[in-house]
Amino acid sequence: MKKQMFAAYYDQPGPASEVLQFGPVDAPPLAYGEVRVFVHACGLNPADVKRLAGSAPSPGEMKKGAASAAEIERSVPGDDGAGVIIEIGEGVPKTRIGQRVWVRNARVDRRYGTMASHVAVPEERAIPLPDGVGFEAGACLGVPAVTAHYALFADGSIEGQTVLIHGGAGGVGSTAVQLAKWGGAKVIATVSGPEKAEIAIKCGADYVINYRDENVTEAVLAITNGQGVDRAVDVAFGVNLAVNLDVIKTNGCLATYSSDADDSPTIPFWRLLRKNLRVHFLVIYWLTPTYLASAIRDISAALATHALKPVVTQVMPLRSLAAANVMVGALSGIGNIVLVPDTEQT
Repeated sequence: MKKQMFAAYYDQPGPASEVLQFGPVDAPPLAYGEVRVFVHACGLNPADVKRLAGSAPSPGEMKKGAASAAEIERSVPGDDGAGVIIEIGEGVPKTRIGQRVWVRNARVDRRYGTMASHVAVPEERAIPLPDGVGFEAGACLGVPAVTAHYALFADGSIEGQTVLIHGGAGGVGSTAVQLAKWGGAKVIATVSGPEKAEIAIKCGADYVINYRDENVTEAVLAITNGQGVDRAVDVAFGVNLAVNLDVIKTNGCLATYSSDADDSPTIPFWRLLRKNLRVHFLVIYWLTPTYLASAIRDISAALATHALKPVVTQVMPLRSLAAANVMVGALSGIGNIVLVPDTEQT
């Protein structure tokens, strides 16, 4: 008899309120090297919302360039989560049973993600959660923390540098502010209002610029005495490109992970060339094992010392996933939304 689990699922993409279903589904069997995690909390990322709506490809589609039949069958959303390992597949040490973990990339090369009572993943995607870090915080680490880490540290240490972080109150942005401070950098964060400014300051930003009220280029150059910044972490590549080119130093770096408002920006080649800039277009699904190991090591260290405390904006029951999808847009740029599986169903 197949094991079952309670899950949020959909059979085809579309509006969340129309296509999402909730109920028991067959739990996938554990393959060699996999673990099954009892999910206490799952993180909702903008990418999850876009995939459900059909406006963004799954990781598998991104890699292959087209959807296969398997990828349009029943799917359980969710890349990120946190919980306890309750079962192991062949080849996994028994010591992992009972371990508190955070889960990353649960949907890569598979259809069933974290928005369920249980999730099965390769054991390397279930990372030990430090003592004192709750499951809700752990559910905000996979996409936000790994993205922020790569955007900051892909080229090595940032100690003593000045870093500009666009959207410093968002899921990635607030995490990047904290990790940048942990890494010894001076941080300038941009936000769009007082509430977001408070979050960025609480996360450790040295300076906060409200881009709705201030000229970001002028403010950054004033803060840095005309020197500019060593690195920029950007959530809106097309919109912010001109500002970044104005304020990033020669031999500096721009790392970007989104460009929703302008997904086909014009690239000013000669301006980039003259500054000898490095530009990282990043998607965390294809980071190398070597880099991931360093990211996980640093994230774990920052968590253990409480230098990293993910910003949890809202905690909702899993059955409220459709409403949470709407809230991702309404709360754009403010922390993370976390879903909790319905305990009576797990």
